[in-house]
Amino acid sequence: MDDTTRNPDQSFTIRDPEAFAQNMAQLTEEGGKAFAAMFEGSEKGEAKLIFAEEMNHAAKTLSQIAEKWLSDPRKAMEAQNRLWSGYLTLWTQALRRMAGEDAEPVAEPDRGDKRFAAPEWHRHPMFDFLKQAYLLTARWAETLVEETQDIDEHTRHKARFYVRQIANAISPSNFVLTNPELLQETLESNGDNLVRGMKMLAEDIKLGKGELKIRQSDPAGFEVGKNLALSPGKVVFENELMQLIQYAPATKTVYKRPFLMVPPWINKFYILDLRPEKSLFHWLVEQGHTVFCISWVNPDGRLARKSFEEYMKEGILTALDVVCDITGEDKVNVGGYCVGGTLLAATLAYLAETGDTRFASATFLTTQVDFTHAGDLKVFVDEAQVRAVEEDMADRGYLEGRRMATAFNLLRSNDLIWPYVVNNYLRGRAPFPFDLLYWNSDSTHLPAANHSFYLRNCYLENRLSRGEMEIAGVRLDLKKVKIPVYNLATKEDHIAPAKSVFLGSRCFGGPVRFVLAGSGHIAGVVNPPDKRKYQYWTGTKPAGEIDAWLAKAKEHPGSWWPDWQAWVSRLSKEQVKARAPGNRKYKPIEDAPGRYVKVKS
Repeated sequence: MDDTTRNPDQSFTIRDPEAFAQNMAQLTEEGGKAFAAMFEGSEKGEAKLIFAEEMNHAAKTLSQIAEKWLSDPRKAMEAQNRLWSGYLTLWTQALRRMAGEDAEPVAEPDRGDKRFAAPEWHRHPMFDFLKQAYLLTARWAETLVEETQDIDEHTRHKARFYVRQIANAISPSNFVLTNPELLQETLESNGDNLVRGMKMLAEDIKLGKGELKIRQSDPAGFEVGKNLALSPGKVVFENELMQLIQYAPATKTVYKRPFLMVPPWINKFYILDLRPEKSLFHWLVEQGHTVFCISWVNPDGRLARKSFEEYMKEGILTALDVVCDITGEDKVNVGGYCVGGTLLAATLAYLAETGDTRFASATFLTTQVDFTHAGDLKVFVDEAQVRAVEEDMADRGYLEGRRMATAFNLLRSNDLIWPYVVNNYLRGRAPFPFDLLYWNSDSTHLPAANHSFYLRNCYLENRLSRGEMEIAGVRLDLKKVKIPVYNLATKEDHIAPAKSVFLGSRCFGGPVRFVLAGSGHIAGVVNPPDKRKYQYWTGTKPAGEIDAWLAKAKEHPGSWWPDWQAWVSRLSKEQVKARAPGNRKYKPIEDAPGRYVKVKS
């Protein structure tokens, strides 16, 4: 029976008590396996209980909020009365509804909140009451944080974030007895869904070595080099930190200036080459570009001392040397994505100071150079937390990939955590194979020295935008970067907020084309023209506030890719014969995507 035909007054009853009892016994057995997997990881010292660490930070932060309210009993009582007044109104409306009268809801979900989309949340009085009581409580808690006086903004930001995480976690949609869909499904299947879910839970805890590694996609559905990262090319150079890939041409002639992409080392580069129909690299070679891409190593403890400077010299600058040697060109277009773009910006400032003019233009994709408005990731960065991360990295020489993956998932926990908890472990349904989420779970480690430098100099002290960062004895001034810049932000970005990217545009000394794309950090970038999805905005020089800029900007349907192509082709239209990967000096080592990207964390 589907959602639209169920009787809202139906009773929730067990279909087969004997089968239900058997499944509950099996559920207990599978639960024991899950606990065993967790304790096994703890005994071996492999499980660090990442969520427990975050809850500890949350408790310390929220205790400061509580202390401020308790120090003023009158205001605390007023706040408590507001909550009880809301509950009383809700109870009154519920009684009216039970009596058959019309009753306006006291609290409704935000538009687009998928947790309460099922009709039962409104049709059934009990679940409607639970939903509204939850929403009242969550919004009351959020208001308490905003109204707390005499507290610094960083603490308020952290409190706001942690209250949202706790509210997301305790939503009635996340529990069988308080979610009408889950409850009905459990009773109709006699609890078989819970048994399947507990099996998956045990498997995922074992896979996480004692910690829960939530599966967001079918892990057997993809393999890099088999059905992901398929663009033909060759690895033409490698060192300890990276492999350099040159992609095979798709046209008889190509632009004279080659293009080098610097991806983030926090994730793997193949987000830009998932499948041919959504691959930026595939599209670029079809437009006639000679494309090179750095594939960063997934490091272990042996690379603990590899610094931000070495990532610049052994990564970007070495790649630049190789690109120039292979193509015979002395001018190269370069792009950087996310933290790869931050490293690229620092490199451009270094080259400007040292007189190296080989980079002719720079493209930044969702890149921050000014971290004033760096968003919720700043919740994880203060002196105490950075020291804690440094101590953790000192033990093994790197930050485990799952630590960063957890932080990113927490930024959108109602999209990237709780729906999968419900689907996988309560509904007992394996997630669909989805290339983007497979990539999202394919995390990488971060070398201790490099990550510590990045956290302190960018997030904690914002030294790059202030002209205070030093690399190899050179003070970096982005104002000396005079080459043309294409700076892309995405409107719903939780990692590099559009406001932050926009502010960073004014740090450069040359012409900047700022473009705002629809959607978020990944989907807004990986948006092929053929899909005809989303939109992008172009406007005047990025100055003032982004909202004012957007109000006057022109909206264009579809992908920003053609806009970039028009921009870069205006800089240099000259064509040459297509270039095969490598040359006599740099003979191809192996086929793309190479070995480095296949190393698992």
